[in-house]
Amino acid sequence: MPSWFFQTKEYATVTEATTETFSHPAVQPQDVLTSILHQGAQRLLAAAIEAEVDGWIESHTHLTDTHGHRQVVRNGYLPKRDIQTPIGTVEIRQPRVRDRRPADQQERFSSNILPPYLRKTKSIEELIPWLYLKGVSTGGFTEALQALLGPDAKGLSATTITRLKSVWAQEYKDFNARSLEDKQYVYIWADGVYFNIRLEDPNNARQCILVLMGATAEGKKELIAITDGYRESEQSWKQLLLDVKQRGLTVDPKLAIGDGAMGFWAALVKVFPATKIQRCWVHKTANVLNEMPKSVHGKAKEMIHEIWMADTKSKADKAFDRFIKTFQAKYPKAVACLTKDRDVLLTFYDFPAEHWKHIRTTNPIESTFATVRLRTRKTKGSGSRIACLTMVFKLMQSAQKRWRALDGSDKIPHVIAGIEFTNGDLQANAA
Repeated sequence: MPSWFFQTKEYATVTEATTETFSHPAVQPQDVLTSILHQGAQRLLAAAIEAEVDGWIESHTHLTDTHGHRQVVRNGYLPKRDIQTPIGTVEIRQPRVRDRRPADQQERFSSNILPPYLRKTKSIEELIPWLYLKGVSTGGFTEALQALLGPDAKGLSATTITRLKSVWAQEYKDFNARSLEDKQYVYIWADGVYFNIRLEDPNNARQCILVLMGATAEGKKELIAITDGYRESEQSWKQLLLDVKQRGLTVDPKLAIGDGAMGFWAALVKVFPATKIQRCWVHKTANVLNEMPKSVHGKAKEMIHEIWMADTKSKADKAFDRFIKTFQAKYPKAVACLTKDRDVLLTFYDFPAEHWKHIRTTNPIESTFATVRLRTRKTKGSGSRIACLTMVFKLMQSAQKRWRALDGSDKIPHVIAGIEFTNGDLQANAA
């Protein structure tokens, strides 16, 4: 081995650090953005209020005294006020307006942008019930709100929820007593959903919430009624339908959509006999697949899908027959489950094609109830009958703001008039 391999070399050593370390607070990009938004919102709000005050004073320039002096003028500012918003607390100074006229002639300026005593924006007021209903426990409110609104969030505590719950209960009571005389629903959706909650009645371990939704003559989806009962009970549904009828809903809806395993249908015939029936394809698909092994679920579901997605009733009938022929021998119960409701599963073909995606299923109710179930799981029960009803009411009331209107709303007058549709198309001889 060469001698150079064993030779050692000396290197200069560094005895002092050659770099300097500076400490500085880490600034998160989102914090900078929030700060910019906060400052911008504060300036924008201040400018809007100034403009509102100036406009109000300008509209009173014609009011002068005998010397030509204006009677309505600015007079400094009111005390500063903190407004809680989703991007933090915004400090506002509102201009003060002075009316120099005699007391019996004076007008009081009241801002539409910043009403008296406002301390929280409407979005914050809506945030409180949503946090509660989405699963945040009453005791965890302070921490959750501070995380969302900043450490300076005030007036939003667990006691707020206690107070709001009583308010919600009254709102639910008022909702169930409101008049429906000015309402007409072309379609209604009905469903009953169970919740594992503690009830006052120990003989009923699970409460069923009965929900009725409707589509107005303008195509807008609305919540009609919520009550509790037994899902299979004709009497429970009859009581609900009679109640809405007595409150003014006297015109029979054109179509009702719901699950097949409810007492709703027997009650519907007695209360609204002219209403046609459409069974929910989502519920029916689940019921059919329950009678089949998982190994054929994929194929069976695809064939069921071909039925209710066919663009004409004749094609749907052919797809229906294919399903029967394919599975009759091995899975007669599944076939029987599907075929027993054949006619009422295909009713939607007699209505506008634009409406089909809305009226083939009870999805408008089912999607909303997903959040309700989440809440009851997190709280391990609502604790009482009225608490569960109130919670469902508030969730659906909030969800209603985002419900989509029916496509093809211009076809609704034809439906109301009883004009026939074939395969979703208006008859050629119809006006």
